[in-house]
Parts: sequence; C-alpha cells; structure tokens
Amino acid sequence: MREPPLKAGLVSDPATPSVFVSLVSAGPGDPELLTLKAVRRLAQAQVVLYDDLASGPVLDHAHPQAELIAVGKRAGRPSARQDHVNALLVEHALAGRRVVRLKSGDSGIFGRLEEELVALAAAGIAFEIVPGVTSASAAAAAAGIPLTRRLTARRVQFITGADVTGRLPDDIHWAAIADPAVTTVVFMGQRSFPELAAGLRAHGLPGDTPALFAEAVGHPHQRLIRTTVDDLARLLETAPVLQPGLIMYGPLAFGI
Repeated sequence: MREPPLKAGLVSDPATPSVFVSLVSAGPGDPELLTLKAVRRLAQAQVVLYDDLASGPVLDHAHPQAELIAVGKRAGRPSARQDHVNALLVEHALAGRRVVRLKSGDSGIFGRLEEELVALAAAGIAFEIVPGVTSASAAAAAAGIPLTRRLTARRVQFITGADVTGRLPDDIHWAAIADPAVTTVVFMGQRSFPELAAGLRAHGLPGDTPALFAEAVGHPHQRLIRTTVDDLARLLETAPVLQPGLIMYGPLAFGI
C-alpha cells in the first residue's frame, strides 16, 4: 500500500488551518539554543507532547495552561510506543487543540519524524516542521571544534549506531564510515561502538584516529571526552550507559 504523500499536509502559514500540528525541534537541551520560532510555538500551544530529552527548562517556554504529555523514548527503559504517540497527535489535533510535538535535537535527524508525518498526512492534518540545533553541532561547539575543515575534513556524515533492535546495523557502508578524511558522527552508538570500532579498524581506519565522546550535550551535567577510536572503544566496553551520548571521529581539530 502506497504511503500518503507528506506534501499534502505541509503548510507554511499555521494560522490558516483549524486542525494543525507543529513538530518543533528543541535542540540538544539548552533552552538558549531554542529558535525564536520554537519558543513562539510553545507559548501558543494548548497541548505539548514532548520527548524526555526535550523536557526540563525547555518546557518553561510552554503556555502555563498547556497540557504536557511525556512521550519520550529512552534505550533500555519503558517508553511510549510510536503508534501511541501517533494516535495522541491525531486525537488532540482533531479535537481542535493547538498541538506541539516537541522533539529533541533536530527532529529530522534520527528523530522518527517520518512516522509522525505519515500519520498526520493520513488523517488529513496539516503540519509544519520547525528545525533546530542538532546535538552534533552542539557537541562540536561545546568542544570548541568545527565539524568540517577546509583541507582535511570536507565531508560530514551522520550515522546511527543502532537498528530497530538496538544492535549495530548489518548494512553498514564500511568504506564510507572508515574514510579518514571525513568527520563521522554516530548517534545512539554507545553500546555498539566497540563492535563498530573493530569494523573500522578492519576496514583501514587507524585506531589512533581522534574521537570525541559527548554525553548529555546541552545539559548542566554535560561531559566531553577527547580521545581516540581505540581508547573510546575500550572505555565503552565496560562503561554503563547512563546518559544520552554522541560519538564523533575523524580529522577533528583537537589542536586548536
């Protein structure tokens, strides 16, 4: 069965339709990294369905009388099913409420955005996407380094370290992610990185390639570790996963 075209629900002026959802990107967690548009949509919302990582001080911008509904997903912990989240979006929008779906980071990057857009389009509900600061940009900024370098890192690639089962995907393009001249950012890869690092070495990436581990980016307890691919793999073999983390490796400008 063909999926409904997403364009059907896309609108540029949220004041026009009476049934409408704003899919708002909250950034990595620091409320000062919210866009002005995100702040305005939160202030107008009657219902906010929010991710765990988009909670805390970010929700202070929501309308005081808005209904706040937690629908977050965290690895290894009980979380809302995607079909339940979709149903809530449709239910509240069809009831005529101003709905904000608040998603962490930038919702278009490993944020399960497509599933929610498909559900809204199928229900004939108009929507807008409000982009935000991705945790990759925030992590690089916090570490004081650029994601690209004019001579040594002319490409950036974002990959996921987990498939739908939580394991390392089995269709990895090893030649691409083992390219030493590329900045590679791994989302959701803390558990699988030791296995990923072994594959990288087998495909020619030196084990002393610079790596950055960024934990709880944008939050008060943020932690940054500058290390190498091999040393990070050894660290993550035994370290418990307590906070969301991001991994970056390649020709990182650690010498700045």
